[in-house]
Amino acid sequence: MVKTIHQLTAEEAKKIQWLLTDVDDTLTWRGRLPPETLSSLDRLHRSGIRVIAVTGACAGWCDHIARVWPLHGVIGENGAFWMRRSDDGFFTRYAYPLKTMSIHQIKLREKVTGLLQDFPGVDFAVDQPYRICDVAVNLSQDRKPVEKHIAQELVKRIKHLNIDGEPVNAMMSSIHINAWVGSHSKQSSGEKFLREMLNSDDFDLETITYVGDSHNDECMFQWLPLTFGVNNILPVLDDLIYQPGYITDRNGGYGFSELAETLMLLRRS
Repeated sequence: MVKTIHQLTAEEAKKIQWLLTDVDDTLTWRGRLPPETLSSLDRLHRSGIRVIAVTGACAGWCDHIARVWPLHGVIGENGAFWMRRSDDGFFTRYAYPLKTMSIHQIKLREKVTGLLQDFPGVDFAVDQPYRICDVAVNLSQDRKPVEKHIAQELVKRIKHLNIDGEPVNAMMSSIHINAWVGSHSKQSSGEKFLREMLNSDDFDLETITYVGDSHNDECMFQWLPLTFGVNNILPVLDDLIYQPGYITDRNGGYGFSELAETLMLLRRS
């Protein structure tokens, strides 16, 4: 049973050392980054909670986020890579060799182009040229939202594709369908990132939490014992087998700010 954020306990909040978060419609809202979100990220950073963005966003957007926002790192394109800026420089790690991902992406885009002929008015995301691994179809970014049954049918057909004998993954976010070849995911790359940061294979899952808003966050809700959804997850909640433990009262970045304030208040109590 999903609880409201007001039911979160100080004991749970005080255990958190890492806050992993989706970006679109979790840190942002309706395509914009609220100033409250940026302020909350900075306050969390200074409070000692290390925040990592875990997103389906393109490499170009992730490069900006990793360099400029007050974050500990960014995992992008649903786990295809992770980026981190430190005093020693700017680092990018890839789930697979970059050349392999590029070859698969080119072939997958060709096949998805063929599928889209059966879906008039549906096209690739405008940021597709800035992606290094996945193929993104635009569902609602700067356009009238694609009807849910159409999006679900397209996801189903993409999942039936294969590239060089390998299956294709397809997940819906609040704005895109993301499709890729490879076994990486938000969860698997989240684990690899943490192992790299902690220099250990052994870490306590109770010190890690996640907040998201859509279908492509389900693997994170399944993985971690303490998770959150911002309020705008409610329309898709029944689609999820694995749901967040708590839900904020507010949407998107405003809900994230609500979560941040709640965590910091409880940790001071």
